[in-house]
Amino acid sequence: MTTDTSTTIMTDLSHRARVLGVLVMVLLLSACDTSDRFQDIRAFMAEVEQKPKGRIAPLPEFEAYQAFTYGASNRRSPFEPPIIIPPKTEEQKRNIGVKPPADHVKQYLEKFNLAAISMVGSLEQDGETWALVEDGEGGVHRVQVGDYMGTSWGQIESINDTRIDITEIVSDGAGGWLRRPRSIELRGLVE
Repeated sequence: MTTDTSTTIMTDLSHRARVLGVLVMVLLLSACDTSDRFQDIRAFMAEVEQKPKGRIAPLPEFEAYQAFTYGASNRRSPFEPPIIIPPKTEEQKRNIGVKPPADHVKQYLEKFNLAAISMVGSLEQDGETWALVEDGEGGVHRVQVGDYMGTSWGQIESINDTRIDITEIVSDGAGGWLRRPRSIELRGLVE
C-alpha cells in the first residue's frame, strides 16, 4: 500500500468515527427526559400566579421638622452665680437714692444682655482709653468710661487692657434699687 492510500483510509476511518460519535450522543440525549427536571419550578410559578395580586401601601407622610427656639436668652445664665441679696440694714432701708437715671437716653449696647457682650480689645487715642466690644449680633463697637451697656443700666466705670468694670443698677426685690458691680474680661483670657 502506498502512503496516499493509507492516508485516505485513515481519513475515511476518522470521519466515520466522528459521525458514529455524534450519532451516539444524539441517541443518549434523546433518551433523557428533561420535561420532569423543571416540573417543581413550573408548579411553584403556577401557584404564585394563582394568588391574588396585592397593592403596595403608599409611603407615610412625615411632619416637617420644627427647630427648637431657645426663649431664655434674656435671663441669667445658669453658669453664672446667682445674685445673693444680703439682708437690708437700716441704712439701706432708708433708700439712700440709688435708682435708675430718669432722663437717660438708651444707647445701642443697652439692648444686649451683658452675657452676650464680650471685650475683644482696647486702644488708646488722644490720651483716652477705649474698649472694643462685640455685641450679641457680631458687631464691634468702641466704648469709653461713662458709656452704658447691658439691660440693667450698666455704666462703664473703668477700662484697662484686659477688663471693663461696670456698675449696674438692679432691683433689690423689695421695691428699692442697689448697685451691682460686673466685669467683662478680654475674650482670649476667659476661654
